[in-house]
Formats: sequence, C-alpha cells, structure tokens
Amino acid sequence: MRIRISHATTYHYDTPPTGVTQVLRLTPRNHDGQYVAHWRVDLSDNCLVHQHEDAFGNITHAFTAEGPFSTLSVSVEGEVETQDTHGIVSGTIERFPPGLYLRETDLTQADASIVDFAETARAANGGDTLALLHALLAALNREITFDTDPTHTATTAAEAFALRRGVCQDVTHIFIAAARQLGIPARYVGGHFYRADGVTAQEAGHAWAEAHIENLGWVGFDPTNGISTTAAHVRVAVGLDYLGAAPVRGTRYGGAGESLKVAVNVAQARVQAQT
Repeated sequence: MRIRISHATTYHYDTPPTGVTQVLRLTPRNHDGQYVAHWRVDLSDNCLVHQHEDAFGNITHAFTAEGPFSTLSVSVEGEVETQDTHGIVSGTIERFPPGLYLRETDLTQADASIVDFAETARAANGGDTLALLHALLAALNREITFDTDPTHTATTAAEAFALRRGVCQDVTHIFIAAARQLGIPARYVGGHFYRADGVTAQEAGHAWAEAHIENLGWVGFDPTNGISTTAAHVRVAVGLDYLGAAPVRGTRYGGAGESLKVAVNVAQARVQAQT
C-alpha cells in the first residue's frame, strides 16, 4: 500500500512570543515492511532546522524561531510504501535491549485496577505470551470507549482506565502498563493509520504499542482498533510513553494566549504506472 500523509500544526498567539524552540518527531524511517518514498518538513518561519537522531533512533528536527510572530506553522508531507508483516516489526534501529522497555513511567504506571486486569488475563491465558497480549488487546478494545473529551496529553494509564474512556494514546498507555506488569517489554509508537472507510481527514496522528515476545521479536498491537498492526499503519517514532514519541514538543519564550490547531490527512496514494 502506498499512503500519502500530511500533518500540519499551527499555533496562534494573542500576544506574540519572542521566540519558540521545538523538537519534531514527525519523520518516518525505513524498516522491513515500510519504505519512505519521499518526505519533507516545512516551517512558516525562516530559521535553521537541525536533523538528529534521538536515543531511540527516531529522526528528530530541532529549530528555534525568533519572534515576534502571531502565527507559527509546522507541516510535513510525503508518501510511504507499506507491506503487511502480520504485526511483526523488524529491521528497525534497536539501541537498547528489550528489558529497557519494562521501565515504568508516570504515564504508564499500573495501579491496583490495571494490575488486576493484567493478572486476570494471565490467569485465563496461561504461559502463552502472544495469546496473552491478544487477550489484553481485545479486552481494552471492548472495554475502553474512544472519546476525546475527558482526557488530555498528561492523562495517565490509571486515570484513563478508571474513566474507561480516552483517545488512542490513553488506550496504548493502558496496554503498555498491563504488559509491563506481566513482565513483557512494551513501548509506545506514534504514527499514522489509514482508515479503510475512506475517512482521510483526522484530528491527530495515531498511537499503538509494540511488545517484545521471546523468539519472535517486536510485535505491533493497536488496542484502539483491536488489531495487530497492518499495512495501514505508518510507524514514525517510539518511546517509553507518549512524551518520548510526541510529534511536537517545545518551549515558548514570552507571549500569551496560545491556541493550537492540528490537521492530519491520511489517504491511499495513486501509484502512476510505468510507461
């Protein structure tokens, strides 16, 4: 599948800031089942952009825009070729052993309810790790309602699980918390998802998890959709939680009255026939 993606983040300021510094994790990279055909990053302000790799191997772009300005836009667009690997993730940059991804974070801390949820799944599925992860996947997809109203970027796994509502990053945090509680390394993945129903305009990117299974490797699980990852998923960045893979993070110097608008479009691209 060839997927065309555009992702624009626009900030408006009632009082212009003197400057903004940001780090972007918006650029996918190649691995087995994913090839970036072309990709570009654009800023509304004329400034230097520095490309690096972070500790997890994510491609990052960092910049400082000097103000004052009332609007700042960051946009990316490109096309990615994908193939269905049945959820198995290979050919990625791995700088840490899987055990690192057992590390608990504030956003993925398992409270008593998540511990009970995880242990109930273990009791029903025995020692089969893959079956256990699929049980967690199905249960979260069944029990957590997708809802953008009650949660925000700082919502923890425990808070979202108590609400039984949240967005994709919240359900992913719960999945990660439960997997780690069971001794299974798990990590957060930020990216994009092509919807087969033809809806291309989206309010944000997508999120899912990857869990490490002995003798199999990393496997992608999308609890929001209740599926393993497919050719419809475009993998962009990984981290211990959302904060480590956030598409945009930064600091504003001065200014006030900041508002944010995000526009994402994910569509199937037409491949021109060779003549």
